[in-house]
Amino acid sequence: MGIILDTGQEVISGSTRLKAGTAQKIALNTFSSAVMVRLNKVFGNLMVDVRPTNAKLVRRAIRLIALASGTNEARAQEAFEACDRQVKTAIVSILKAIGPDQARKRLAAAQGSVRAALQG
Repeated sequence: MGIILDTGQEVISGSTRLKAGTAQKIALNTFSSAVMVRLNKVFGNLMVDVRPTNAKLVRRAIRLIALASGTNEARAQEAFEACDRQVKTAIVSILKAIGPDQARKRLAAAQGSVRAALQG
């Protein structure tokens, strides 16, 4: 079984790879985005299951925490460090006003879903 994408006619006649390549890219991006959502790596429209392995990714992780929790970056950085640099744990910790250990337990019980960990 395959996925068939109707791309219609090419703008430039004889150049069949242009639209086909774009359609393939869109289909794969859509599929991989859906997989990330199903694997609980996304909260809202933010990719929150990240591993900050360098300074750039640490800055990104802190911004993600701030955006997801509605707090400032200073508070986000505090939570990030207190939660062993785990973005999802920091978000749950801030939004539920609980410690890192409780946030980790909630996430584990929710199979890593920030949304589910925040309920109740």
